[in-house]
Amino acid sequence: MTEQRSGFIFRPEVETRAPAEQNARDRAAYRRQIAYLVEHSPFHRAKLRAAGFAGADAAGDLERITQLPFTEKDEIRASQAASPPFGDHCAAAPDQIVRVYSTSGTTGEPCYMPLTAKDLAMWIEISSRSYTATGLRRGLRMVSTYNAGPFVAGAAIDAFGNIGACHIPVGTGNTERLAKALQLIRPEALVCTPSYAQYLGEWLRGRGIDPAGLGLKRISVAGEPGGGEPAFRAAIEATFGAKVCEAMGIGDVAISLWGECEHQQGMHFCGGDFVHVELVDPVSGEALALEEGAEGELVYTALQREAAPPLRFRSRDHVVIWTAPCACGRRTLRTRCIGRTDDMLIVRGVNLFPTAIRDVVAGFRPAVSGALLIKPTAAGTRQEPPVPVDVELAEGGVAQADLAERIEAAIRAKLVVTTRVNLVPFASLPRSEYKTKLVKPNLDKH
Repeated sequence: MTEQRSGFIFRPEVETRAPAEQNARDRAAYRRQIAYLVEHSPFHRAKLRAAGFAGADAAGDLERITQLPFTEKDEIRASQAASPPFGDHCAAAPDQIVRVYSTSGTTGEPCYMPLTAKDLAMWIEISSRSYTATGLRRGLRMVSTYNAGPFVAGAAIDAFGNIGACHIPVGTGNTERLAKALQLIRPEALVCTPSYAQYLGEWLRGRGIDPAGLGLKRISVAGEPGGGEPAFRAAIEATFGAKVCEAMGIGDVAISLWGECEHQQGMHFCGGDFVHVELVDPVSGEALALEEGAEGELVYTALQREAAPPLRFRSRDHVVIWTAPCACGRRTLRTRCIGRTDDMLIVRGVNLFPTAIRDVVAGFRPAVSGALLIKPTAAGTRQEPPVPVDVELAEGGVAQADLAERIEAAIRAKLVVTTRVNLVPFASLPRSEYKTKLVKPNLDKH
């Protein structure tokens, strides 16, 4: 881990590499990976042939990747259901598998992600770059709320050791134990989801503990959109007196692919040499140029993966991209996640992300707590206005006569969507020690 300009960079020879040089390396790795897939993955071999690509040579170079078919999460689930436990997309022999993670299964059967020793080492390397960007350092005392398994977030724990941080693992659902660790051990950094950071601040204050007096200097948030929302982030920073930087990954590709540095100008891509990233239109699937300010959905392709290599995997993460070099010295892409396209609502042609409403609502602190719940009245993505939104008042707060109307006006002005805001008492909306749901359909109301 090397100091570079105004910050620390875990792998400077990769993270500061000229984009043209990185592209040349990726082109060579891509050709090897496609040949590997055709030879070892029945799933990808069949998909490529069905799309008119008889073999690796027919697939062409990296510049032609947009001609290849996407891989969808539902296809992976179907592959595993047809050929359990890992599916026909698994390209490694069973005796090569050293780690298996799974999804939660909240939307269906759990999906298993096998890793070889090489795959696991790559995940740890990428996560080490990512979390170093967010502020973790060798010798720094940090406390985490991620569980070691069965979910992919457990791989981040290996990265914390690889960085050399003094790691204090607490895990999910142990807020009282976490509070004791914060008070007694005085860690300098906290790793958690944005939802949990918000919940923790309220929990501490409710017990007479000042979050800003605990000595935290950095909070690394990941696991859901939110850490980059200006008002939401500002509220967490004010609560703890600590800088908030976010990280982002996706279990099918790598647990942590992006990490935001101290300049807080978007998350840096940290998968150089291992993952190729594209930007596509989330509706048409057409490729979009990776240029300053571009907005779309991220698509990933593994360049050196063995066990379950993703090829043009649709992430459903809707993002904005920046390409200019950062003052920290990194020359990689930067991104900010606007929201999940599978959480998005469409209101009379306008794309509405729940996190965007949350950011507007957070601007009304201290009159509100920041918690909200969107309650669509129709099944599916398309909704008619006004969209019902429960907004929680601050602790001890009473509804001002025009507060709901002012929130509605602010949402309409910024997001071009009409809502119906219902003010509810403090602590009446659900809280989570991991990820908080912002949408709950209310199909009985029309």
